[in-house]
Amino acid sequence: MAGKERSTARSPRALILFTVLFIVALMVAPPLQNYFVQRAQISSLQGEVNQARADLEAAQAELARWRDPEYIKSQARDRLHFVMPGERQYIVLGIDEEKSERDLTAAPVAENFPLGIPWYARLLSSITAVGAGS
Repeated sequence: MAGKERSTARSPRALILFTVLFIVALMVAPPLQNYFVQRAQISSLQGEVNQARADLEAAQAELARWRDPEYIKSQARDRLHFVMPGERQYIVLGIDEEKSERDLTAAPVAENFPLGIPWYARLLSSITAVGAGS
């Protein structure tokens, strides 16, 4: 019977201890949750700051390039097609190298037109013949 008295005596103590621990856990949980939320926000903001620093460094490098007169001249030539006084600029509009041989061959021109018709009729006939062939 002595064993039974001990188990009943410890049972209220264990219940009180469990209750106290539960109340402490309830009191600690919200601040702990806030701590982890704030740490996540801090990490996110640090990432944004690092990205902003990288963007600032890129903008400063771009500004340094635009302060160079040679870079400005090259950009004016490339983008705006400017030339220096006394120079002459030629813009060659050529065929892209990527086109296939089929694209490079000329369209067949019909040469079997009667000679008695006027030149504009022959021109219109050749245009319609070329358009019909493609």
